[in-house]
Amino acid sequence: MIPFKWILGLMILILFSECLFLAYLTMNKTLRNEQRKNFSNVLHCSVIRQRFSVITSASYLSSDFKSFSENVSELINCPHMSNINQKELYREKLHDCCNATGLLYMTKQNTDVNKKIPYESSAYPSYKMATSIYNMLPEDFSWSGRTLSNCAVVGSGGILKNSSCGREIDTADYVIRFNMAPIYERDVGRKTNLITINPSQIKRAKFDEKRHGPLLKRLKVYGNASLLMPAFASPQNTRLSISTLKKLWPLRPELQVVFFSSSYLKDLDSFWRERGLKAKRLSTGFMLINVALELCDHVHVYGFWPFDTNLQEQNLSHHYFDNVKPGKRNLHSMPDEFLNLLKLHSQGVLTLHLQPCW
Repeated sequence: MIPFKWILGLMILILFSECLFLAYLTMNKTLRNEQRKNFSNVLHCSVIRQRFSVITSASYLSSDFKSFSENVSELINCPHMSNINQKELYREKLHDCCNATGLLYMTKQNTDVNKKIPYESSAYPSYKMATSIYNMLPEDFSWSGRTLSNCAVVGSGGILKNSSCGREIDTADYVIRFNMAPIYERDVGRKTNLITINPSQIKRAKFDEKRHGPLLKRLKVYGNASLLMPAFASPQNTRLSISTLKKLWPLRPELQVVFFSSSYLKDLDSFWRERGLKAKRLSTGFMLINVALELCDHVHVYGFWPFDTNLQEQNLSHHYFDNVKPGKRNLHSMPDEFLNLLKLHSQGVLTLHLQPCW
């Protein structure tokens, strides 16, 4: 006769085996459900990326903003997929057309004394490079001899206010900013390698020969960044830019004041006109995103959102530092430029940051 304890042990073993089997079935079902969910998410994100990779101005204008914003939110919430082939293809196109690597701004390497510098508009006669100005040009580009892996292009949009993106921005190898924008370290970081100055800012602030102190104080926060000016947009810009160079060079020679190459800007304008951007002038932000795409392996774009509400339908100030809006005479087409940035994000060419960095 089989002892009772053996029978009890066998029953316990059978019960335990059944429990393990049921647990396996449950886990397997959960795993299959999770796999189906992941596959569904991957497929959905693929569809969203494809939709934005072919977005046009007409399709944007034909939809209401709420739907557009919801679609953008879905795109941004999808895991970003970097596409090396697309990046290299785009870099080659930009280099062949415009060559920011060697022509973005004027240096002693790409300019000669007495060289005739054309203006962006053919309405003005050429500027003849004077020896005194040539001697103050940089020898070469600030990135010469460096490998730029991660670059951050930091716009001034209100979407950066309370974003806490500063620490993330400061991890970049190269940081580009615009129009002497104030530094709010928590939201936009502090690191600056290249910053643009609009000559009109110099004029409005009345930084003259006797009052260079306020200008130096304003620029101190940017460290030894290169100060990029559109000197050859007009003769007035030339006068203001050269005046700024002359003021700063003896006082802070390590602070490079550099002048956009008008040839580069005209080539870039033609490049985008062929692709449907018909604004009178590309925005400086859009120009320098293109520069970063040519110079850097990975481009992260912050503060570019040309709308009054964010993805959560909350009102935004125009800039992260004020709510002063542009005048009626607007030379740029910010929404159309932004649509092209969405295309490039969806294609894996760059990364748009439109959410807080918490």
